[in-house]
Amino acid sequence: MPRTGIAHLPLHGGAAPPWLFERMSRLARYVVLTLVEEFGPQEVLCRLSDPFWFQALGCLLGFDWHSSGLTTVVCAAIKEGLRGLGKDGGILVAGGKGRTSRKTPHEIEAWAEQLSFSPGPLVYASRMAAKVDSAALQDGYQLYHHAFFFTPSGAWAVVQQGMNVERRYARRYHWLGEKVQDLVCEPHADIVSENVGEALNLVALESGPARHLSALLAREVGHKILKDLQAVATLEMPSRHHLTPEDTDLRRLEAGLRKAYEAQPQDFEALLGVEGVGPATIRALALASELIYGVPASRRDPARYAYAHGGKDGHPYPVDKATYDRTVEALRKAVERARLGRRETLEALRRLSIALPGGC
Repeated sequence: MPRTGIAHLPLHGGAAPPWLFERMSRLARYVVLTLVEEFGPQEVLCRLSDPFWFQALGCLLGFDWHSSGLTTVVCAAIKEGLRGLGKDGGILVAGGKGRTSRKTPHEIEAWAEQLSFSPGPLVYASRMAAKVDSAALQDGYQLYHHAFFFTPSGAWAVVQQGMNVERRYARRYHWLGEKVQDLVCEPHADIVSENVGEALNLVALESGPARHLSALLAREVGHKILKDLQAVATLEMPSRHHLTPEDTDLRRLEAGLRKAYEAQPQDFEALLGVEGVGPATIRALALASELIYGVPASRRDPARYAYAHGGKDGHPYPVDKATYDRTVEALRKAVERARLGRRETLEALRRLSIALPGGC
């Protein structure tokens, strides 16, 4: 994953006012429909997986460029903007912030029943993306937002975000299904956040041996691993060790280790997918791999913007409602004319953008 820049996303309270969110939803609708008409649904997914394009889209919609809320509001605006279009919208959206994120599998399954496609692979991709960024990559950010963008043909992208309450910053994780060769090895399209220096990164390329050993240890009897870790806890560990026994609450591990043992996972992806295996179990297995068997996991933190209508909080200037409405109307007419076979407006937009860099 290339490191192309750094963006700081401070946690901000408040919400987009109704008059602005309604405009955001309409503009997001026609931006997506224009891209689908011109380049196809896959290009929309590709662009959503680019953190800088996503950030610019948020600014186009009128949200604060430096706010953690940009992620949640932009995803919500796209979801609301495409509501009612079904497959005619080109892409489908599930999930969202907080409790809504936990409804993602049910929303995917509802769309599958309505449009007659198999939901299984998409539900699995959604679940594993969330599991990776909460358990396999432990960087100090707790996930609270998960948006899943997909097509009935099985293409998908994920935009999810975690917060670090102590730092007062957010971290956004971008995934693109077509670029994921291995769900547990360098799967991200990109991650946007300040770099925290160190993280327990079991999806790093160099963590391959630790992933293998963690799955192997999970197939051992749980109480044996606990006994080994308790023995290590009595030693004075040298400072070169990145993990220490204090990183793991041994008393809370038994249930997770038992579930991992009963599942007998054959590899790390299967281990991560076990119901009830979360950050504590994964951390304990990584600890055992490193401190007992000398196989360390990576501590490399994988983490590494344009105005058109102003910003919600008046920076760099208040949202220009009249210009915003004209933009929405121009895109609406362009999409409708294109779908009726009159593509002059979209062709003009294409010529205007010919000097700009393309998509993925």
